[in-house]
Amino acid sequence: MQINELSALDLSHAIRTGLIGVREATEDALARAHADRLGAFTHICDERALAQADELQKKLNDKDFEPGALFGVPCPIKDLTQVAGLPMEGGSVVLRGNVATKDDGIVIRLRDAGTVMIGKTSTPEFGLPCYTEPEGQPPAATPFDPDRGAGGSSGGAAAAVASGVVAIAHGSDGGGSIRIPAASCGLVGLKASRGRVSKGPLAVDGPGLASDGVLTRTVRDTAAALDVLAVGWPGDPYPAPPNPEGTYMAAADQRVQKLRVGVLTTPVIADDAPVHPGALAAVEKTVAILGELGHEIVEAPKPFDAEAWDAFAAIWAVGSLGAPVPEEAEDQLRPLTRWLRERGRTFSGQAHAQALLAAQSVTRRTAELWDPFDIILTPTLAQPPARHGSLRNDDDPAGDFAAQTRFTPWTSIYNLTGRPAISLPVHEQEVDGVLLPFGAMLGARMHEDALLIAVAAKAEEGYL
Repeated sequence: MQINELSALDLSHAIRTGLIGVREATEDALARAHADRLGAFTHICDERALAQADELQKKLNDKDFEPGALFGVPCPIKDLTQVAGLPMEGGSVVLRGNVATKDDGIVIRLRDAGTVMIGKTSTPEFGLPCYTEPEGQPPAATPFDPDRGAGGSSGGAAAAVASGVVAIAHGSDGGGSIRIPAASCGLVGLKASRGRVSKGPLAVDGPGLASDGVLTRTVRDTAAALDVLAVGWPGDPYPAPPNPEGTYMAAADQRVQKLRVGVLTTPVIADDAPVHPGALAAVEKTVAILGELGHEIVEAPKPFDAEAWDAFAAIWAVGSLGAPVPEEAEDQLRPLTRWLRERGRTFSGQAHAQALLAAQSVTRRTAELWDPFDIILTPTLAQPPARHGSLRNDDDPAGDFAAQTRFTPWTSIYNLTGRPAISLPVHEQEVDGVLLPFGAMLGARMHEDALLIAVAAKAEEGYL
């Protein structure tokens, strides 16, 4: 088996047992990154990565050193996150040439775990759309069909993992930005419960829509990463309770008692969203797997009407104003970004406060309707991976935004409410003569990340 065919856990095991050197694994990933033709990377740092690999190998040669589960594994960082000394351009021309002076907390956690940072992965401007088509760079593409996108905003990360450059890549999810690329590229993508993964110590959580995480090919790799990332920093505004299973890797191996699974295939945030047969087939396949495992399968209600989601849209628009855009560079932004920022400026302080209160009301309503279920099952996306440019509409950014909601009518529910959700690569189906991936999304009650991982791991056994 080639190095790039190994899972992150298997690669680390091979490194820790001396079958593969850290430098060997790093050189393999760097070579594949340089050969990338899917728009995965914005920056590749050969010298830095190899120096880090050599330092890690020295540690491994110390008989008293105890490496972690991801030790020695190459893992790039999404270009919305600061890595000291490397470009941090956020997919925008207005930040072209910007170099970070500090490491974000996620970077520190992954480095302390012994992963090797080989470069930065591509993202759309400030991570705002669900497609990754940065200005002046090739769009991030799914390896299933290079004419179709890898999703967004962690599109570069997903393309890097799905094409075999790396086994794991950092991503972040503010409205589906890990799960959308996971579904578009046939990967596993988890958005943890609000507060489970801290944004600190440099960044702040704000309304708590976004969570950092990873794109992987297996649930166990995702669980191992969550063990690394679910370590808080002082002053976290949304501290999550400890995992009752001890580690998320242990949760992935836990037996799961009979659960009540609620199934919903009706779009939530966009009533007019057409749902592709492949998306429905992914749910049907997951229903069959969970049913065979002995779980009760019942229909779940819509948690709220599409109009109630306006609170998320308002918070998202106001949040776009937080992007570090020099005043004189506003006209260089993408039309969608400018439209969101202009819309954000229309909300008074009172209107923004009302949107935050409305989001809390929606969260309560969702809990009332969904907490009777242990797991909620929906498609991840309503459609197969989108063709490049099919969602983007520079002439009509409002139409662009509406098209995104129709493409992703379930993902942002979990950002709005803070509940955990994971996309699994359950199904593949031929579309226009090409075999394309379709994800199924499992969601759980707030802070029940361990249960979600346990169920996802058992479901994975059923579709592999």
